[in-house]
Amino acid sequence: MMKKANPSRLALLIGTLALVCGFFAANALAVEPGTVTMTVTAVGKKNTSPPIVTKDNVQLFLNKERAQVADWKHGEKLYLAVLIDDSLDSDIANQWNDLKAFFAGQPDTTYISVAYARNGTAMLAQDFTNDHELAAKALRLPLGGGGAFSSPYLALLDLMKRLPASADRRSILLISSGIDYFRGDFGTRSPDLDSTISRAQKQNINVWTIYAPDAGHRARGFFLTFRAQSNLSQLSDETGAESYYLGTGAPVTLKPYFDELSTHLSNQYLLTFKASGGAKGRFERLRVVATELPSVEFLAAPQAFLPAGK
Repeated sequence: MMKKANPSRLALLIGTLALVCGFFAANALAVEPGTVTMTVTAVGKKNTSPPIVTKDNVQLFLNKERAQVADWKHGEKLYLAVLIDDSLDSDIANQWNDLKAFFAGQPDTTYISVAYARNGTAMLAQDFTNDHELAAKALRLPLGGGGAFSSPYLALLDLMKRLPASADRRSILLISSGIDYFRGDFGTRSPDLDSTISRAQKQNINVWTIYAPDAGHRARGFFLTFRAQSNLSQLSDETGAESYYLGTGAPVTLKPYFDELSTHLSNQYLLTFKASGGAKGRFERLRVVATELPSVEFLAAPQAFLPAGK
């Protein structure tokens, strides 16, 4: 179960638990000592369902050097956390029927949680459950101006710290404008973007993002919106996922995004390889390539955290 935020009188206990939980979560990539597991999404032509990919069809490169794939298996269980920015324009709730249909279309092996990003934290509305109808009941109108001090990146960090450690697939679907009201006008990129990406890579979490306008007047500025969308896009690219947006306005419907996401989630694999990060652990660039399957491409994080060796 996901850990809930608690009252301030328990701050010391929460801080201790956060450190412990953060340690295990950050090392969730390591299935066993000396190994790393990451999620890879197989994509067919024009985002269609690809053929089945076997271990023989996969090549892994670490820093341009060929590395051996120790294990490759189709992902079954999935923890999918949906994080909705509370600063969004309330009109986005008109899309909730499509989001509910997306929930309903997921298999029983998918456990869904719903949270709202507000004041730099993830406010949990529904813990992980494979009762997808129950998860859908947690959807509500965003607060709009009432959530205007949000930072989607700080909220993501907060959410990732509280996700249950697991060797199974884990994804976050962030619906946000990407604008960081907590930090103010952050220039070309949010100062919290790199730390958010690093934690997601360490924990093997794919962060899928959908852009939607928020209720603030600043969201109407083209350049600020463009920079925010670029941040969302980089967040998804660097965590092995995709970002969805069409211009700077509200999309007419989110259904095509949810349909594509469903296809991606049903074609994910867990790739395991042996590696050591030295005395302290380190990030290494990597690339996953499909062989003898010209119609298949892979979505994968461009780097992985190699745990410290003994």
